[in-house]
Amino acid sequence: MNVEIWSDFVCPFCYIGKRRFEEALQQFSGKSEVNIVFRSFELDPDAPRDAGHDVHDMLAAKYGMSREQAKAMNANVDEQARSVGLTYHTDTRVLTNTLDAHRLTHFAARHGKGSEMAERLFRAHFTESKHIGDHDTLAALAAEAGLDRSGAAAMLAGGEYAQEVRGDEREAASLGVRGVPFFVIDRKYAVSGAQPSEVFLNALEKAWSERSTLTVLNESAEDAAEAACEGGACAPSERKS
Repeated sequence: MNVEIWSDFVCPFCYIGKRRFEEALQQFSGKSEVNIVFRSFELDPDAPRDAGHDVHDMLAAKYGMSREQAKAMNANVDEQARSVGLTYHTDTRVLTNTLDAHRLTHFAARHGKGSEMAERLFRAHFTESKHIGDHDTLAALAAEAGLDRSGAAAMLAGGEYAQEVRGDEREAASLGVRGVPFFVIDRKYAVSGAQPSEVFLNALEKAWSERSTLTVLNESAEDAAEAACEGGACAPSERKS
């Protein structure tokens, strides 16, 4: 069963939603059969690499509120993060453009480390206040996630995986995604937002219960058995990699 997660690494509810989904997954009986794919979504594709202001001023300007109101709103989000075991240091978060962080996640996925890279980027931004738009920082995080640092640095210096990021974003638009996090299960069910873990668990169980079974139309059950069994034993064919 495939679960695709559209998110952005500077989205506070994306990290919270990720944790709530993971809580649900731990309770899900079919968790070993779940394949998770992280998809790219930029909340602000035009954001500068070096913002020059903090998250409180950004929020105040975006929603036309005072800085104190913005701080109160962020404090509420920080509390929600604590409820799922996350520590946000919002006062020192470094705002930046996330295109390169998303490119790095695609690079990591190519090497079997997509989930590890996504988690490392979220923690770097929200808990450690690292600059996840800086190439040296990203290369170091890649190494911590189990990737080759020099290979990651070389990729970041070029334009690789930018098209994959844009492809994810076009896919999101075609699905009607207007905000993140956004979870798509087997391209049949979707959960929008950092919902309680019970919502995710219900969605997983519903999708699991409705999985299609294979029906063979061109032979009888007896023919199939005869073809699969010989020498007094029946065994599945070896899986090809």
